[in-house]
Amino acid sequence: MNLPIKYGLVAWLVLLAACSGEQSQVPAKIPRGYYATLRIVADGRQLHIGPFVGYYFKPANPSDFSRMDFICLNERQFYTNDLPDGAKLYEGEAIQTTLPREIPLPEAEGDRMRPIFDKGIPAAWWATRPTPQEEFIHFHSCYDAVGPVHTGYWLRHRAVAAFTYDMGGRVGPESILYHRVNIGTDREFARIVEFDWGP
Repeated sequence: MNLPIKYGLVAWLVLLAACSGEQSQVPAKIPRGYYATLRIVADGRQLHIGPFVGYYFKPANPSDFSRMDFICLNERQFYTNDLPDGAKLYEGEAIQTTLPREIPLPEAEGDRMRPIFDKGIPAAWWATRPTPQEEFIHFHSCYDAVGPVHTGYWLRHRAVAAFTYDMGGRVGPESILYHRVNIGTDREFARIVEFDWGP
């Protein structure tokens, strides 16, 4: 598969994950205090994060949204066919970071999500990862009423089950997203910086 098609498919799947409104066939078992969408204040601005399929966030401290816990569920078997609808895939941490603003955000292309993959990520942005840096490899921006902002969260995914991350069978080994997940920190999770225009 050539590069534009490969990344085009990945971008479509990321968009689908963000925007899909279908309900799971199995009622989600969301632990108390976790939310699909959160409103935060950063740099004096009101920002939002979420929702994305299967992700739920909880501030580590109710008065401080700089560090959050999250879970990821396999809603509608969106991420893997190896585990049932609603199975917990990941627990993790999300640490708030503001990327260097001298690098402009990507322009909108009509989709909700605009991902930047792996070697396309500016070094100055990549350097902002919390420690241990090899475990915080996925950034998701917050958004305001206008669109994405430089502030967002670096995510560390810890798998609670073993499975093949194949977007429910929609991608294969040629995809940047596809990988085998073992219990523990998922260091093979795709290196992505995502900018979110909001629902």
